[in-house]
Amino acid sequence: MSLIIKDLHARVKDGATILNGINLEIPKGEVHAIMGPNGSGKSTLSKVLCGHPDYEVISGSAELDGQDLFAMSVDERSRAGLFLAFQYPVEVPGVTNANFMRAALQARMPKGEELDAVSFYKEMRSKMKSLDMDPRFTARAVNEGFSGGEKKRNDILQMMMLNPSYAILDETDSGLDVDALKIVSEGVNAMRAPFRSFVIITHYKRLLDYIKPDVVHVLYKGKIVRTAGYELVAQIEQQGFDFIKSEE
Repeated sequence: MSLIIKDLHARVKDGATILNGINLEIPKGEVHAIMGPNGSGKSTLSKVLCGHPDYEVISGSAELDGQDLFAMSVDERSRAGLFLAFQYPVEVPGVTNANFMRAALQARMPKGEELDAVSFYKEMRSKMKSLDMDPRFTARAVNEGFSGGEKKRNDILQMMMLNPSYAILDETDSGLDVDALKIVSEGVNAMRAPFRSFVIITHYKRLLDYIKPDVVHVLYKGKIVRTAGYELVAQIEQQGFDFIKSEE
């Protein structure tokens, strides 16, 4: 099973076209990195796939394990196994981390079943420990007053708790110091499995030194213009994206 994107064109709602024919397949069990210069459409792609209301599909298709992704609501996409860690995680004042996660998990349970509170807190604290998060963060409002690194760890915590089939991480490395980068990467690597795929959106090699991708794509001017193995990361590190621009 796969996430399959065919000839996807999309734009900011009532604005400029940003994606100009994306073709991409992410099979289960693989980690794909998407790199590219600023303004190439990387974050737009992640938001379009997850149903952000500020973006609209002009043409093309996307299937998630054989289902029409664009026919689903945002909630249905999440329930089907799609997860997005935002480049800039949002704050949710007045809602604690624990209550936020309990509500999200409860919403995924069959009608009439209740989440076991003891098991929930045990699992959440265990995962927080693996991310070197203070257990007191369970009682803090979601991302409110968090540092950049704390917000990114909180995103990975949410991913661990929700256990998605397809996880899109949009510039998770931005704002992280070396120690936080390593901890977040270890959290992602611990979740690699034959039944789960990752799309890692990043500008930099440093994240991909910790999370080694199976496939690397370069997105430029709204299109995938190059696909290769990890050696492509080293080429980008040495030459920047000038080698892509020079081939136009």
